[in-house]
Amino acid sequence: MTGFETEGTGTFAMDFGCEQLRSAMLTGQILQGRARAFDAQKQLRFSFAGCEGVMPYEECAEGIAEGKVRQIAILTRVGRPVCFVVTGFTAGPNGPVALLSRTKAQQRCRRQYLSGLRCGDVLDCSVTHIEPFGAFCDVGCGISALLPIDCLSVSRISSPTDRVSVGQQLHCVIRSIDPQGRFVLSLRELMGTWQENAALFSAGETVLGIVRSVEDYGVFIELAPNLAGLAEPSGKLLAPGQVVSVYIKSILPEKMKVKLVILAALDEQYTIPPRYFIAQGHLDHWVYSTENTRRTIETDFTCPCG
Repeated sequence: MTGFETEGTGTFAMDFGCEQLRSAMLTGQILQGRARAFDAQKQLRFSFAGCEGVMPYEECAEGIAEGKVRQIAILTRVGRPVCFVVTGFTAGPNGPVALLSRTKAQQRCRRQYLSGLRCGDVLDCSVTHIEPFGAFCDVGCGISALLPIDCLSVSRISSPTDRVSVGQQLHCVIRSIDPQGRFVLSLRELMGTWQENAALFSAGETVLGIVRSVEDYGVFIELAPNLAGLAEPSGKLLAPGQVVSVYIKSILPEKMKVKLVILAALDEQYTIPPRYFIAQGHLDHWVYSTENTRRTIETDFTCPCG
């Protein structure tokens, strides 16, 4: 199923003239532009090529009429991409003014796209803002879905910023849908099983990793978002987030373990981007663990959603 563009990736209309905007109105095309102001009448204002645009407050987001959207969510759209459809024109002091609606664009996105999705479907999204408990993602036309911190990867992280950044484009899978149609997303099921990730490495290699946890019995070091190894205490002063070089001592599929030796702590920036083993389609069931291991990590997407 073809998705609707997220805000920031669609057709920008800032260079459109009145005729192009009228054409978009007739075809129902969803456009995007950067709001230049939020005025005293609580309207978002836009400037096009030879034409102004105005978005009345109730047309700024789905749910405003029901009191489900805070005004700060609209104020912060100034200077940022905003999706909309053109609903008409009115006369202004300097010429025609295009009437715009983000609400109708979002309603169409929900009706024609999001309402047809189910748990386990893979979709494209973009990170809009980050909280300690997770990242919020645009799943189409500015409609938001939560990506919880524990769904960002199998490897544990202390903050969502350890894994994603604002504006980053992601593939995610729908983990659950509530009765109001709101999505909870997950990323970890798309980034490979233990075996798939371990196959990227070999015993005897020296590679870079990121310290994720320092315990009395050892240091957990992330080699990939869905793969971490354990190094024995080295006596080095290490902290979560620190970059280290490690020697891979052994890889043990039957125990789902990677044994490491820390060689050096490095004073540099290093991020491990998502590596997708699945980027489209649908998942019913996902098993991270290897066969015969005593610890099972899995996700069932066939349970009822909503």
